[in-house]
Parts: sequence; structure tokens; C-alpha cells
Amino acid sequence: MSDVNRPNPLGDYLRARRALVTPEQAGLPGGTGRRVPGLRREEVAMLAGISADYYLRLERGRDKNPSRQVLESLARVLRLDDLEQDYLLGLATPRPRSRRRAKPERVPARLHQLLATLGVPAFVEGRAFDVLASNPLAVALNPRLRPGFNRLRSLLLDPEEQAFQQDWPRAAETAVAAFRKSVGDDTDNPRYVELVGELALASERFRTLWARHDVRALDGGTTTVNHPVVGELRLHRDKLPVDGLLLVLYYPDQDSESAEKLRLLASLAESGSPLTAG
Repeated sequence: MSDVNRPNPLGDYLRARRALVTPEQAGLPGGTGRRVPGLRREEVAMLAGISADYYLRLERGRDKNPSRQVLESLARVLRLDDLEQDYLLGLATPRPRSRRRAKPERVPARLHQLLATLGVPAFVEGRAFDVLASNPLAVALNPRLRPGFNRLRSLLLDPEEQAFQQDWPRAAETAVAAFRKSVGDDTDNPRYVELVGELALASERFRTLWARHDVRALDGGTTTVNHPVVGELRLHRDKLPVDGLLLVLYYPDQDSESAEKLRLLASLAESGSPLTAG
């Protein structure tokens, strides 16, 4: 297999990240007439204290065993944060491949029982952001949280989901970076290959974000969404790992306007009232 066709996640990541560092950020003169965005290979090598030839071998996938010291030097030059540096180290030391066929992701019965008892929107998602289970309040909050939907596909391809997110550009950027972190070096997983291929064909935004090779942690935070019936909701989001899956919870501040709206949403859902505008 030629270098062009051989999978090379480490080299791909190095190329993408050096394209995002300007000469000025690296303490070098910028000037005009530069033919590549960001830093040149030889500039990265010089700043990291390695030879240009060795760095070229790393980018082309011809050296699979760089030392931790070299990788940490490259992380410094490429201005990687701690999470991005850990991701870089992981690409250079991939996990042993198992020849066993990947088992389908299944939600344990106790998680279904837990979802049914929770009084806040909650759902379970897999590593590829597939929705595997959800409670009625999650579906009332967002119909695209039904089992069978994919969170990333909805976010990139569904106009209703984009309108639902108050800050869609940031939500898309965060989701794509978190998805790359979830994929890690498991780039030949058929589910990931299928999803990346679909989104790359259908979404220019996905292609742009995927090419950046950003990575983000799969953690929680606070988000604001626009529900078509009850209006704006400010909700906290927690993601709890359970048996290789993620239990995702949305909840408002106690006694807040969003809490009142969420109670109204639950009441409408129980009564069978329409939960979409119009």
C-alpha cells in the first residue's frame, strides 16, 4: 500500500494543526508570498528541535514510534492544550486492534428503568452519537432525541435542529470536535466510516470542521435552546458514562423561568397537546 493510501491519522493531525498556527503566533516573521496556511514543515521542525527530514517522515506516516519528548515538543509548537496533546499522544500509540467483530451497543434494562423515573429530559447515546434510548420528556423537548436518530446528523443536516440551537455554529463546532475525540484512532470502525462519509458528502460545514481536526472532551455544560411551543430554555447538560454509553441529562436552575417552562412542557406532553409550532 502506498503512503497516499495508507491510513495516517498522526500525519493528518499534524498537518491540520500546523495549518492553524500563524508565523506570528510562533514568533516568526510572517511576510508575504507564503504558499501554505500556517507554519511550514521546516519551521515546525526547527521550533520543535528536530530535523526537517524526521518531521517529514512523521507527517507521511513513515515513522510510527516518535518519542514522547518529540511529541510534547510538537504539541508546544502547535499550541495544543492538554486534551489535544493527549489526543496526539494517543494517535502515536494506537490501541491493539481486536479482530473480533464489534458488539452492537445495547442499553441495559436498568438504564431504561432509570430513564422512566427521571423527572428531567434524559437520553442514552452511543460512541457515534446515536440516540439509543430516551424518556418522554426528552422527546417533548426535542423530537430528534427519539431512538434511531443520530445527534451529529441532526445537528448538521436538519434545519429544525439548527433552529432549535440558539448558537448553532458553536454547537456544531463542539459536536464535531467531540465526535473526533470519541473516534480516536478507531478510524476503521464501520459506523464511524459510514457517518463521516454521509456528512462529508452532505454538509460543507462538517467538511470544514472535520478538516480542522479539533478535539473536545465529552463533557457537559450549559446550553440555550429555542422550543417551538414554550420558547427559550436555558438548561444545564451532564453526560454520565455508563457501560461504555453516555447518559445525558438536561435540567434547569431550580425555580427559574426555564424550570417553569419545562413543567409546562411536561404537562403538555402528558395531555397529548401538540409540541410543534403551527
